[in-house]
Amino acid sequence: MEGREEDVRLGANKYSEKQGLGTVAQDRDYKEPPPAPLFEPGELTSWSFYRAGIAEFIATFLFLYISILTVMGYSRASNKCQTVGVQGIAWAFGGMIFALVYCTAGISGGHINPAVTLGLFLARKLSLTRALFYMIMQCLGAICGAGVVKGFQPTPFQAGGGGANYIHAGYTKGDGLGAEIVGTFVLVYTVFSATDAKRSARDSHVPILAPLPIGFAVFLVHLATIPVTGTGINPARSLGTAIIYNRRLHSWDDHWVFWVGPFIGAALAALYHQVIIRAIPFKSK
Repeated sequence: MEGREEDVRLGANKYSEKQGLGTVAQDRDYKEPPPAPLFEPGELTSWSFYRAGIAEFIATFLFLYISILTVMGYSRASNKCQTVGVQGIAWAFGGMIFALVYCTAGISGGHINPAVTLGLFLARKLSLTRALFYMIMQCLGAICGAGVVKGFQPTPFQAGGGGANYIHAGYTKGDGLGAEIVGTFVLVYTVFSATDAKRSARDSHVPILAPLPIGFAVFLVHLATIPVTGTGINPARSLGTAIIYNRRLHSWDDHWVFWVGPFIGAALAALYHQVIIRAIPFKSK
C-alpha cells in the first residue's frame, strides 16, 4: 500500500520522458504488451471469451435502445424546440458510450463498435478469433436493440426513419464517406490514446478516466456529422437500424458508406497511432 501511495504522489514524474520532440528515440521507460496472436484456438474453450462476447452484445443492445429512443422522441415531436434537439441526441450517443465503456472495459474491453474492434485488431491488441466474435455479437445486439424500440412504438419508428443512417439531401456519397472516415478516425484515435499502455504506466488515473474522452469524442463527432449522415461511425449501429427499418431509400442505398467509411477511418487511426505516434523508427548508437 505504501508503494502504491508513492506512485500516486509522484504521478507522471515517476516516469520521466526520455524522448523529446524532434529527437531520436531513446530506450522505453515502460513495458510494451506483447502482440496478440492472430489465431488463439484456446479462447474457444474459455468462459471469459464467451462472457466478453455477451458483454458486447448487451452493451450494443443498450446503446441502440437508448440512443434510438432519443432519436425517435426528437423525430416525432411537432415542435422541435420542445425536444432535446441535435445536442441532446449527440449527448445520448456519447453518454451511453461513456457509461457502457466504463461498465464493460474490464470484461471485453468495451468496444461496442466493429470499427473499434477492427482498429484494435490491426494493432494486434486482440486475436482475429475474438475480433470476429465481437463483431458478430455487436451486430446482433444492435439489431435486437433497434427491434425492441420498434416493438414499443412501431408507427413512430417507421414514420421517424427508424434512426437509420443515410446521406442527407445536399450532400454527395463522397461527402458522406469522408464524414464517416474522419469521424471514425477521431473516435478510434481517441480510444488508442485513452488506453495507451505508455500513458497508463505514467499516470495511474488514466485507465479510470478512459471512458470519458471516448464518450466525449462520440458526442463531438455526432454534433459535426448528424447533418451529413446522421452519424454512423459504428457499422453495427447502422446495420441494426437498417435491418429493422428496412426501407430502400433510407436503409440500403447508401449502406456501404457506413461500413467502408468507418473501417477506413479505424485502419488509418490504427496506422497513425502504431506507426507514427508509438513506433521507434530510429535508435541512437
